[in-house]
Amino acid sequence: MKQSLRAKRMAKHHKRLKNQSKLNLVSLMDIFTILVFFLLVNSSDVEVLQSDKSITLPTSSAETMPETTVVVRVNATDLLVGGRPVAKVSEVMAQSGNSIPALAKELNFLSANARPLSLEEQQQGRAVTIMGDKAIPYTLLKKVMATCAENEYRNISLAVSKAGKDDAETET
Repeated sequence: MKQSLRAKRMAKHHKRLKNQSKLNLVSLMDIFTILVFFLLVNSSDVEVLQSDKSITLPTSSAETMPETTVVVRVNATDLLVGGRPVAKVSEVMAQSGNSIPALAKELNFLSANARPLSLEEQQQGRAVTIMGDKAIPYTLLKKVMATCAENEYRNISLAVSKAGKDDAETET
């Protein structure tokens, strides 16, 4: 039996609606692959210390990147080692001498749990990064540095914010 034009048109229409469209994932996977490679390449050369909102770092135009070390944070109220409070700044400033016993105790604990130093590392000392607010008094910074040096942490780095190229040119 021969179908009419209307019947053929209706059959074609029903056939078209019956077929569901398929999602093409090839393009989406290509985009995600490119995104992953982009993030891997661009994230490898940046090292960021965990920032503390209570610390405003001084700016510097230094180009060398710091190593991952023990971080001593000094803000207006507290002295922290690795995020753990060690002493209050008011108590440290009231003490006489250049040593901070609570900091020395924490540094000795960390060095006891760390790997043994090689001969060259023994001469340089263990590495430590001091992350101090730019408004802290110099005497406090001096006490922290002296305590670190007394307890085998003589390779001292000071954390700073990197200044832009325009800022570095205006400072000179």
